[in-house]
Amino acid sequence: MEEKAIISASLNGIHSSPRKMRLVVNLIRNKKIQKALDLLKYSKKQRVSIFLRKLLLSVLSNWHRKYSDLSLDNNSSLYIKEIRVNQGRTLKRLRPVPQGRGHRIRKKSSKVLVLLEKR
Repeated sequence: MEEKAIISASLNGIHSSPRKMRLVVNLIRNKKIQKALDLLKYSKKQRVSIFLRKLLLSVLSNWHRKYSDLSLDNNSSLYIKEIRVNQGRTLKRLRPVPQGRGHRIRKKSSKVLVLLEKR
């Protein structure tokens, strides 16, 4: 029985809402790793794409550390098997409004999980 070569990395507490993060994540889902890095490099959503690019480089580093004996020519056979964005912690703040009241401000954060696999 052949063991599947899968590696993962995660990023917690990104100060961006999960909804904004999913817009960029949907672009790179099920793509080859090099194509995904190129898409993130030239994405218009710069703030989010910087975090995701660092995460992909981290999972690529984890791959090379674990499977250093496997020879890969320019990572051509690696692709993103699964990428998931969940909601992280929410910071709750109060904003003063007239007549002594306060409105809640919820600053959401995200958690991202990436699974990389060899085809």
